[in-house]
Amino acid sequence: MLNKTHRFLSLTTAVVIASTSLAYAEPSAELIEAAKKEGMLTTIALPHSWCGYGEVIAGFKAKYPEIQVNELNPDAGSADEVEAIKANKDNKGPQAPDVIDVGLAFGPQMKEEGLLQPYKVSTWDEIPDEIKDAEGYWYGDYYGVLSFIVNKDMVETVPQDWADLLKPDYAAQVALAGDPRASNQAILAVLAAGLSKGAKAGEESGKAGLEYFAELNKAGNFVPVIAKAGTIAQGATPIAVAWDYNALAWRDELKDNPPVEVVVPKTGVLAGVYVQGISAYAPHPNAAKLWMEYLYSDEGQNLWLKGYCHPARFNAMAKAGKIPQELMDALPPAESYEAAVFPTVEEQNANKAAVTGGWDSVVGANVQ
Repeated sequence: MLNKTHRFLSLTTAVVIASTSLAYAEPSAELIEAAKKEGMLTTIALPHSWCGYGEVIAGFKAKYPEIQVNELNPDAGSADEVEAIKANKDNKGPQAPDVIDVGLAFGPQMKEEGLLQPYKVSTWDEIPDEIKDAEGYWYGDYYGVLSFIVNKDMVETVPQDWADLLKPDYAAQVALAGDPRASNQAILAVLAAGLSKGAKAGEESGKAGLEYFAELNKAGNFVPVIAKAGTIAQGATPIAVAWDYNALAWRDELKDNPPVEVVVPKTGVLAGVYVQGISAYAPHPNAAKLWMEYLYSDEGQNLWLKGYCHPARFNAMAKAGKIPQELMDALPPAESYEAAVFPTVEEQNANKAAVTGGWDSVVGANVQ
């Protein structure tokens, strides 16, 4: 379904101030009116620190105060979002999600299961073809790359690549931001480690990544604790592998106490795309469409970028000079992203099967 396009969102695009650019069309008055009549939008799995969603939700509420935003289970994962739609097919109440934001591999699966309805936002043409369903059932929203976040109070020499983490300097210091038997973020970290060993994305990277983590564990460097801002600050997990946007948000949250550094590794640079969709059973379908229009407007895209996520329209907006310079300056250097690999759905699925099936027997660390 998806082509092998490993650099389609390359950030090498120079930011050109264009004198002419496609103007963003405001949503139709009819859609706005219909959404206001529904009066509610139900979201799920949107932590406020993830991609700057706190500001995104606040921005939508400010623009459309007549629409109440009902937020379900902010800490849910992609699989929980799928289940919430299935469980509430016949329920038009507040427990039924209108919209979802899931890992790329879940988009085609949800379409196949009849859980999504198609909708194409007015800025549809600026979403790269490789990360959207041609019929409009799901569409890429933002991406990040896996990075290392390092507590500089506890780590003298900041590691620059995956191979560095195997050194004795990092005994009992390296952790993942999830359980690799269940978490998308952690499963893809294993894929990235496999890429750094020269493996191809897919089953091969999964197996090579498992060998890498087995070596890391045997060396005594791996810590089987799910890393977050608190464990990094306390020193339980001084080095964590996490999406760059989570790592940068944690850095801001910690306010230099302790000082941390976020590093995009030199090899095994893995990009992860998430996708949006509207539930086929959405109780508030017009509010859902209006939400999508907001997310894919210049304002919505720049708010994600402010939350350190690279939005789907990044290249088109950069070319048109629509990205404020201060947002560009807050990101890691663009060249850090040039080597990013974007695995296809098929490659992710093959990697996931290898990692979830083999973690216990190959690595044997119970991450919790």
